[in-house]
Amino acid sequence: MLLLFAVRMVRTGIERSFGASFQRVLTSQNGLLQSSFAGIVLAIILQSSAAVALLSSGFAASGILAFPAGLAIVLGGDFGSALIIQILTFRLDWLVPMLLAVGGYLFVKTEQRKLRQAGRILMGVAFILISLRFLREAMDPIRDSAFLPAIAGYLAKDFITAFIVGAMLAFVMHSSVAAILMCVTLVQIDAIPFEAGLSLVLGANLGSAAIPIWLSRGMPVAARRIPVANLLLRGVWAVIALFAVNMLPWMQAINLSGGQGLVYAHLAFNGTLLILALPLCSMLEGPVSQLLPNPSQASDDANLEGPISTLNPATIGSPQQAISDLKRALLRMADQVESMFRPVMETFESGDKTRINAIRAHDEYVNAGLSDIRNFVAAMPLDDLSKEHARSARDMLEYAVRLETAGDVVAKRLMSLAIDIQKSGAAFSKEGWQELLHLHESILANLKLAMNVLISDDLESARLLSLEKTEVKRCERSSRKRHFRRLQKGSQQSFATSDEHLETLRAFREFNSHISAVAYPILYQNGQLLETRLIEEMEGDEVMS
Repeated sequence: MLLLFAVRMVRTGIERSFGASFQRVLTSQNGLLQSSFAGIVLAIILQSSAAVALLSSGFAASGILAFPAGLAIVLGGDFGSALIIQILTFRLDWLVPMLLAVGGYLFVKTEQRKLRQAGRILMGVAFILISLRFLREAMDPIRDSAFLPAIAGYLAKDFITAFIVGAMLAFVMHSSVAAILMCVTLVQIDAIPFEAGLSLVLGANLGSAAIPIWLSRGMPVAARRIPVANLLLRGVWAVIALFAVNMLPWMQAINLSGGQGLVYAHLAFNGTLLILALPLCSMLEGPVSQLLPNPSQASDDANLEGPISTLNPATIGSPQQAISDLKRALLRMADQVESMFRPVMETFESGDKTRINAIRAHDEYVNAGLSDIRNFVAAMPLDDLSKEHARSARDMLEYAVRLETAGDVVAKRLMSLAIDIQKSGAAFSKEGWQELLHLHESILANLKLAMNVLISDDLESARLLSLEKTEVKRCERSSRKRHFRRLQKGSQQSFATSDEHLETLRAFREFNSHISAVAYPILYQNGQLLETRLIEEMEGDEVMS
């Protein structure tokens, strides 16, 4: 459990620091080789091939990542996960005190987001190393027991059972890194023979490919195709490797043994799979699409008519159901606002008038959502509402107004800026563009977090959203200062796009303020929100002065 917690802790820290940049990294690759390399890097960073697979699936569902590139990213992620295991199997116990000291100080004593998350990551790595040492020490008594040799001997002889056990172990733990590290540790301390460990590891590779399928089961069809294709490839290759290493005589001549030999075998399995399967990424799109076809055309045509209100007038008399309906309607509005805000930077680059007009037209759906919510709240009978339900309804109506205003920021201000940039033919400086891109990505991540807060009413998530709002303010001020420095140095690109850069920063900050407002009611109810940031009382001599 400590190992699972530690792996998750590292992944959480990295996602909160750099998660908003993952879309750009994944979708900016031009070839299958580059895509697979991006998958390797992200898997090493996230310490999870399943996380890479889910990211790729989500972007494929949004239409911004093609199936071949997505599958290449997932295959690269599996190989990157194998590299992590090689790194973590080194005896690095001597690093633990330093990692805990530095990581603990950064996480507890600093307020800046990236430094806090860096502390979380360092502590997570320390916990991984501690958990591996605990695992080795805890297995010592078991190794000398009477029952373990019998079980280990049986698994060594019955490689099919060992393969199934390895697959189940990885799936139940929901982490191939943790499952394979456990197998490597067992082989290192001679708790199980190398042959049984090899079958377990091959099974764990199959089980790890099943994790994204389970986690993406509620996603659109386009998202589920990539994990299914990966499972087919890894499953076939794992079964071939299983029978090859256990039944072919010449395989016995390969001199591999011990925990390190198991790591080499795992690397070889994933490396050969990447080399062999990469050319098949484009060829598999057709068969997998036939296996998982798109929904019927009738349902697609229905979606073209615009969003259908989720508010049911029949639930107005039931406060609990009415509040649930309002939450669903707000989530629909938030999805629509996200679909407007996501392509903003692309419109800045392309100036595509068709897309700009489509975004502006989509704002009508957001406006209609606000009208529906306003009418629904107005129709709720006040006499039948408790104070809590009445307050929730008012808070949701206020947030709907915020979302509608955020949509206006995109449709009226940011799209006008996109047109102005296209007309002038000017381009942002490289530094200025990167600053805007980073800010855009951070706000997209905050929008996702705001949706989570809306669903869960979780205080910790609300606090995190409030902190992220402050971080966006800091980034906006920092970008403005750096822009002024570039003007002082005489940067012509900065002069040409100065108005657009500053107005975009203001619009981004205002947009983020509106979407983050969902956290305020939760913070206020729990006494976590100050009424004012001004000092209420001052000393008399200070007042006189």
